[in-house]
Amino acid sequence: MAAAFQQQIFALDARFNAYRAPNNPNFKTLYIRRRSQLLRENAKFKDIETIKKYLNIRSQLLQRRYGVQDNISISSASSRARSSSKASLATDDLTVNTVKKKNDLTISENYAFSGVHHIFDQHTEQVSVVKFANNDRSKLCCASDDGTVSICDVTASPPKVSFILEGHTKAVTGCDWSASNELLVTCGADGALCLWEVGGRRRLRLVRDQLAAPLLCCCFQPANNNMVIAGNARGMVAVLNISTGIYPRGGSSILGGRVLSIACESSGRMFWAANDKGVIVSYRMEGAGCVSKLRRLCVGGAVTCLSWSPWLARHPALLASAADNSLYLFRISDREGSLVLKKRFATQHSEHSVKSTFCPIMSFRRGVCVVTGGEDACVYFLDIEGHKGQPVLNKLQGHASPVLGVSFSYDESLLATSDVSGLVIIWRRS
Repeated sequence: MAAAFQQQIFALDARFNAYRAPNNPNFKTLYIRRRSQLLRENAKFKDIETIKKYLNIRSQLLQRRYGVQDNISISSASSRARSSSKASLATDDLTVNTVKKKNDLTISENYAFSGVHHIFDQHTEQVSVVKFANNDRSKLCCASDDGTVSICDVTASPPKVSFILEGHTKAVTGCDWSASNELLVTCGADGALCLWEVGGRRRLRLVRDQLAAPLLCCCFQPANNNMVIAGNARGMVAVLNISTGIYPRGGSSILGGRVLSIACESSGRMFWAANDKGVIVSYRMEGAGCVSKLRRLCVGGAVTCLSWSPWLARHPALLASAADNSLYLFRISDREGSLVLKKRFATQHSEHSVKSTFCPIMSFRRGVCVVTGGEDACVYFLDIEGHKGQPVLNKLQGHASPVLGVSFSYDESLLATSDVSGLVIIWRRS
């Protein structure tokens, strides 16, 4: 319970940090880092009543000082018994021994993320995408509207920005790791698709969009990392042989609108693409890179993120974040990629490119969990197989701006989230 209130103290300072020294961003960064450090140092303090009083008094003082109203309440979801954390911000080891075995923990306890592991602030504009490397929780890629891509080492002591890749001339809108993590593909509003060698920190290839349009999303074909799928602002979905820089014949299809998101199944034979009109289309891909449309479905708003999962009650599933304040969960019903709505969750999502994702480990859980950002500056953990009336398992409140990117490490020990201000927070499992 104490950790939940300490998280709210950090969230309070993060929200008011936008008003603190507006002409000195370095001071704001230093201040919020110091506040996080102080909370970790005092994490053993467990007097709940004193913490409540402190939170109320500090909130009143900050509101008077900056002349604005704060919307943090000590009765928020993160302080309820269902979503409260059992650990503190000072946990040093990610693999601490617990009294209960994993199989005995409730789903709420399994997803009690509250500890702030680190805060990155290397980007000057919004970070729309964050992505952990495959089977490696040390490497994190951050794609920003400032035109750069940063690679962070989040398990170093202390965590650090390993290097920054520069090559795009406008906002970087998408990124994806190859299966071996040796390569990284990025796309941007400058219409460029870039292939990077991570070890050498250099760009291997730059390919322009066929229609000279901004590229808004991209991903590797899982079974063949020579192939990259990308979507542009003129409604085209295209396959590119990144090794040769050639768009194969029959590898393009017009979806319409602005293609905002793409998700592939693990075999790579099928993928889904969605646009700003709320249209989701399934595609089949042949070995040479040819694509063909299969099934079409419409939702009520722009689909800013698609996420595929092979396991959901023995049926593969697709998660879709839509700008009609909804998170849709679809069951994939056949080999044509047909989508059947299983559940819809209300979210805070109407303007920004909010992302969501399945939790990577679900085999031993008493339920299935997904994570989504929100335009209310919160991160939500949702139990998609639990009670419909209260699906929220946990709510993280460390950001002061709309949360866009979310990404789990493969072992679920770390969660990365990014926001409109360019801040990236690494959360640690309690």
